[in-house]
Amino acid sequence: MGLQLAERVARMSPSPTMAIDAKAKSLAAQGLDVVNFGAGEPDFDTPAHIAEAGIEAIRQGKTRYTATGGTAELKAAVIERLRIEVGHRYEPAEVLISVGAKHSLYNAIMAIVSPGDGVLLPVPYWVSYPEQIRLADGEVEAVPIRRADGVLTRADLEARVTSRSRGIILNSPSNPSGAVIPPEELQAIAQFAIERDLWVISDEIYGRLVYDDAQQVSIASFPGMRERTLVINGVSKAYAMTGWRIGYAAGPRQIIEAMSSLQSQSTSNPTSIAQAAAQAALTGPQEAVEAMRQEFDRRRRFAVERINQIRGLKAAVPKGAFYLWVDMSGLVGQTIAGRRIENADDLALAWLEEARVAVVPGSGFGVPHFFRLSYATSLERIATGLERMAALVEAG
Repeated sequence: MGLQLAERVARMSPSPTMAIDAKAKSLAAQGLDVVNFGAGEPDFDTPAHIAEAGIEAIRQGKTRYTATGGTAELKAAVIERLRIEVGHRYEPAEVLISVGAKHSLYNAIMAIVSPGDGVLLPVPYWVSYPEQIRLADGEVEAVPIRRADGVLTRADLEARVTSRSRGIILNSPSNPSGAVIPPEELQAIAQFAIERDLWVISDEIYGRLVYDDAQQVSIASFPGMRERTLVINGVSKAYAMTGWRIGYAAGPRQIIEAMSSLQSQSTSNPTSIAQAAAQAALTGPQEAVEAMRQEFDRRRRFAVERINQIRGLKAAVPKGAFYLWVDMSGLVGQTIAGRRIENADDLALAWLEEARVAVVPGSGFGVPHFFRLSYATSLERIATGLERMAALVEAG
């Protein structure tokens, strides 16, 4: 009969963002000049004081196992950050440190989604949410967002809730759209969750990266929501620490303990050295975070203006994160570089193969006529990439 894959793995799709990033890097390794707008990764170095904390941890011999759920010192730093950002005082038993925010999300979904449970998932969604729900044998209940600015509303959820619905996944600021749910709408969603007795996973990994008049508010801060919300965050985006792989979750003790038990049988503790660096990130100087935010803001404004000048493309102004969510439906049916364009997958392939520019097609985010462009690279590279994209479109 031979070796066969488990059914749960066979039905899972690989991450399209990682696939595009890998292909772009493969082309670059061949000596080709590729502008990579694919990965959601800051191009800044980890701030020096954070990196030094990791180095010092090695010097001090902090290279052994820690408690499965994280060191007491890092938990204390997370608790203080949550007090500032969420407004609640969490106990150490209500916090879990994991191997990146993606791992925190996976632990959360595996701990609270039972077979057949419906999970309300706003569309567009980050590519890993539906796959993680399916791995837990849950049912994805897609919730199309109807507002042009990408903001989820209570009405959107009410239109899709079913008798099987058990929870909601929120991501504000959003990957891929950059939309930030304003406080008044978030409060209405919180009331909806209470009325329907739904739990909420709130992915707040981009919470430090907001622009213009946007306000980042955690849904856990509203009355009645702390006991039904799992807050997910980490150090990857705000502190340029993607490779350090430290995320965290905060929520009801019973769920956090279940997540910790799951982690104890999979990865055990996150890397001790990375935990020391993350502690320094959360407790040390924060000026670098603001400096990076301001630079992302400059790139955001430039990229929005320039991409909206390209024939057939339209991008709303994102209020957070570092992505443009671009409508390419104006190019559907046209021929570009000898290829008939039916969706963003076709367009992304044409740009990568002919212009050496990588973007992520929207099919992985649930919307095939959009694509995501990360502006987490220099203004010079953004300008170069957008000029190449425009030239290929105009050449037809």
